[in-house]
Amino acid sequence: MPGPMGRPRRRGIAPVEKAKDFKSTTKKLINNYLAKYKIALIIVFIFAIGSTIFTIVGPKILGNATTEIFNGLISKLSGGNGIDFGKIGQIAITLLSLYIISAIFSFVQGFTMTSVSQKLTYKIRNDIVQKINRLPMKYFETKTHGEVLSIITNDIDTLSMNLNQSITQIITSICTIIGILIMMLSISWQMTLISLIILPVAGFLVKTIVGKSQKYFERQQEYLAHVNGQVEEIYGGLNIVKAFNGEEKTKKEFEKANQTLYHSAWKSQFFSGLIHPIMNFIANIGYVGVSVAGGYLTIKGTITVGNIQSFIQYNRQFTQPINQIAQISAMLQAMIAAAERIFEFLEQPEEIDTRKGEIDTNKLKGNITFEHVKFGYDEGVTVIKDFNAKVHEGQKIAIVGPTGAGKTTMVKLLMRFYDVANGAILVDGHNVKDFDRGELRKMFGMVLQDTWLFGGTIKDNIKYGKEDATDDQVIESAKAAHVHHFIKTLPKGYNSIINEESTNISAGQKQLLTIARVILADPKILILDEATSSIDTRTEIQIQAAMDNLMKGRTSFIIAHRLSTIKNADLILVMNHGDIVEQGTHEELLEKSGFYADLYNSQFEEIEE
Repeated sequence: MPGPMGRPRRRGIAPVEKAKDFKSTTKKLINNYLAKYKIALIIVFIFAIGSTIFTIVGPKILGNATTEIFNGLISKLSGGNGIDFGKIGQIAITLLSLYIISAIFSFVQGFTMTSVSQKLTYKIRNDIVQKINRLPMKYFETKTHGEVLSIITNDIDTLSMNLNQSITQIITSICTIIGILIMMLSISWQMTLISLIILPVAGFLVKTIVGKSQKYFERQQEYLAHVNGQVEEIYGGLNIVKAFNGEEKTKKEFEKANQTLYHSAWKSQFFSGLIHPIMNFIANIGYVGVSVAGGYLTIKGTITVGNIQSFIQYNRQFTQPINQIAQISAMLQAMIAAAERIFEFLEQPEEIDTRKGEIDTNKLKGNITFEHVKFGYDEGVTVIKDFNAKVHEGQKIAIVGPTGAGKTTMVKLLMRFYDVANGAILVDGHNVKDFDRGELRKMFGMVLQDTWLFGGTIKDNIKYGKEDATDDQVIESAKAAHVHHFIKTLPKGYNSIINEESTNISAGQKQLLTIARVILADPKILILDEATSSIDTRTEIQIQAAMDNLMKGRTSFIIAHRLSTIKNADLILVMNHGDIVEQGTHEELLEKSGFYADLYNSQFEEIEE
């Protein structure tokens, strides 16, 4: 059966994942979450103990029934009244009642614990989603999507499942061990001693086998990841593999890794598979010892036949909770390790709220001033050194420069994805730090080089920035973005579904839809970061005309590598190494024969070549 995220479940002894600080994380889990369900956990505790006690008493009562039958048979052979079926019936009814009560108790504690674990999971998921919205962009640029996704899915699932199973299992296992030990001692201390002698032997053998198998399981995990990575890499670039006739090479590489995985998996499974037969062998030796001792004590008249039966039942049950506790310890370690990663995420520093009152963005016009802006993503590494510029409302500003010049960084600072280290960015005289981030970003519309569409209808994707838009407004924005004709060719038109990966439409069509989204949102300030990079030349001309109409009356920032697309900009800011090295119109900058002219001419030289 597949496990979480499609991984196959393995049988045997898996490597135990350990938390860095077990005690501290457990304390946080109890104080921050479990303490809220104190009453429910007390109910779980009481009913788990009750269920265990009623189950433990059963074999002793059943032994009494066996003794009654045995004595009745002896009495019958001696000429007596024989078996008293009335008394046996009473014992059977008592035993049945105990098992029914035990089952009810078990159901109540199971239902309550499941409710607690699911409520806790629900609360943690909500906390994480809210935390995501409060985290700075820097966090997500230092973590992979897979790492964040793993916390939300795998770690929360591990915490939920293990919490549900481990708490009740710990209570019942401890109660079972104590209860069975008491019942065994009440029957015969000599037989109990024989049962206890085999435990250290079993523990030593299990520890030895676990130590042997652990290293092979770790090696198996390492090569399993290697094999999975190879498969993902091959299928991800299958067209390249086929184009260069690399099938035989990849086949040999996979065979080599698979062979190593086979040997480590075989050894790990073999050693872990030894545990059960060895434990059974030791247990059987114990049963032999108990049976011999029980027979001897019965002949002496110290215990009854029914007591021997009860003791053997207890003896068989005695090792089960011990094995369960060993398994639970691994579950607890995995659970706390998962909780530790969750808490690390929830304790990440959040965006600092620096707003000063409420600023009405509806009254702002889009005048932007950059005053001696300095910024670096990491301490000691400056990306923007001393950026100064003044942009008037309605102007079309192009930011150009070589890769790494700081063009996209300026846009991130403008929208407060990051805060400047020194200097200030002003919008109509207001420092961007004085705004509520959400209100500030309502003023902006962005079309990025990396398009993003979610799984849903085309209409919903266009309406993403303006949920209350009418169908007519959606259609008008699609027409302005020159994507209406394409949408109408689809079987369901605007109600056509885009899959989660957006693989059922082309890159250019995705870009057009994101442009339509911005047109519909009708922002005061536009940011176009290589907005036409995925569009063919013919469509680009149409989009450029639509963009020119859209940008009228709005402050617009255009980041472009193809300088031919920004000739009609009101102002071109030429960046290099985090500074503005030149600024002016296209014609003015060409006349200077400086850095911009060199960039522009080099692009045309590349085209001619």
